[in-house]
Amino acid sequence: MKLLLTGASGLLGINLALETMREHEVIGVDRGRLKSAPFQVINADILKTDEINSIIDNTKPDWFINCAALANLEKCEEDPIQAKILNTDLPGELAVACAKRNIPFIHLSTDSVFDGTKEGMYTEEDEPNPQGVYSRTKLDGERAVQQVNQQAIIARVNFFGWSLGAKRSLPEFFVNNLSDGKPVNGFTDVIFCPMWVNHLAQTLIAMLEKDLHGLYHVVGAQPMNKYQFGLEVARKFGLDESLIMPQSVEQSGLTAKRSHNLWLSVHKLSTDLGRPLPDFSTGLDGFYTQFQQGYPQKIRSYQHFDA
Repeated sequence: MKLLLTGASGLLGINLALETMREHEVIGVDRGRLKSAPFQVINADILKTDEINSIIDNTKPDWFINCAALANLEKCEEDPIQAKILNTDLPGELAVACAKRNIPFIHLSTDSVFDGTKEGMYTEEDEPNPQGVYSRTKLDGERAVQQVNQQAIIARVNFFGWSLGAKRSLPEFFVNNLSDGKPVNGFTDVIFCPMWVNHLAQTLIAMLEKDLHGLYHVVGAQPMNKYQFGLEVARKFGLDESLIMPQSVEQSGLTAKRSHNLWLSVHKLSTDLGRPLPDFSTGLDGFYTQFQQGYPQKIRSYQHFDA
């Protein structure tokens, strides 16, 4: 199958492409950050009028996954207009383009559409209540997609992995700082369900192969707070876990408000896939194995450092 994906240089985009190219033809769309990638890359600004229609018509993909977003919470607070363009308007346009051509489409959303005040797990039936610009624009993006493409998959995600610049994911933060002997904070009052990005890539492809439609929580099956997550990373990498200081997110000084409980149920997805989702320890093992094999350095070699 031929997969077209936007945001090919992002944390999800690059790992999705590298994981999926083993069995499928992958074409990534990027704005010039990638060089010498082992899959086809189209350098284009998909915000330009009719650019994405031209790309779709020229490549004729079997599947389309939208990984493009403004995902930095602080930058979204600083520039809500750009956040709306990338997180709300663009997904709607991509969904229309795919609907017109009957191309199965996945739009990536976020677990943080919830306010985090619920006791226990959130299901797909729970009413979102986003707390910041990022979360609001992502929820509006979900609704924009739903309005124009009933066959689309909307996947609320939370994932970790190695990124192009080695600074995009939470475990990179812990590994980078702890390796240098620097103390860091770990939030004890933010619960989330992290999934290794390679497992996320495999799961998204399985959803396309199963011809699923609609809204799904596509996160890890095991909830934990971010302090616990940091301890797990430190132990796996043999780093000094005593450098991780437990802290409340309310004392962090971060501009964008964070939800305290983002424990999402994956029952709907595991039922529809007919199998349980990969567990956290297996994902962390995979993340560490990549480190041992030089994977972070390999993907950084695909980056245009002047881009």
